[in-house]
Amino acid sequence: MSKSESGVPRKRRRFSDEFKQDAVRLVVSEGYTFAAAAQAVGVNEQCLRRWHARLAPKPPPCGENASLAELKAENQRLRRELRRAELERDILKKATAYFAKESL
Repeated sequence: MSKSESGVPRKRRRFSDEFKQDAVRLVVSEGYTFAAAAQAVGVNEQCLRRWHARLAPKPPPCGENASLAELKAENQRLRRELRRAELERDILKKATAYFAKESL
């Protein structure tokens, strides 16, 4: 648990799912930046980004009539998701190997 400047441990705040959805909605529907939305609801920006990654609706795939710009944007988004998934996979592989070695 982290400590405040006075040296007293801070209690971890809990937020309801509805609160998290409302905070994410500010970014998704209302056009707030992550920083502005985080400040508006009184949470850390990184916390809001985690909620957004977990709770925001995924954009629909481009259809056959998509413009070149839409296809490029989707391709870029999919490449980012792939990089993240590969990184998570590599971390899990290393963790599995570490714990398997520790249990011997």
